[in-house]
Amino acid sequence: QVQLVESGGGLVQPGGSLRLSCEASGSVFTNYVMGWYRQAPGKQRELVAEVTGAGRTNSADSIKGRYTISRDNAENTLSLQMYSLKPEDTAVYYCNAWVKNILGARRDYWGQGTQVTVSS
Repeated sequence: QVQLVESGGGLVQPGGSLRLSCEASGSVFTNYVMGWYRQAPGKQRELVAEVTGAGRTNSADSIKGRYTISRDNAENTLSLQMYSLKPEDTAVYYCNAWVKNILGARRDYWGQGTQVTVSS
């Protein structure tokens, strides 16, 4: 079983920065992909960025050049450094870890979410 706990959300002014962290416990190995998703009010949850155990990243076009995802496999932690925040970045941000079993079925694990609000 995997447990994910996020921290670091809050209120920030437009143009500001925030750093989100996620601590993973349980059986998180380098074959898990870890990432961040977000869900704004009235919208579907969407991928922000994800990183494989080997360090390959994938991210949404809307955050490229502004967010940096990083992962420490030894410490089982995941971070998201966010710069140049915009009001449209306001959402609940969720830490995610997923892995596929031998049949190819994906199993997702989620944190409880942390609120990020960008407002003046």
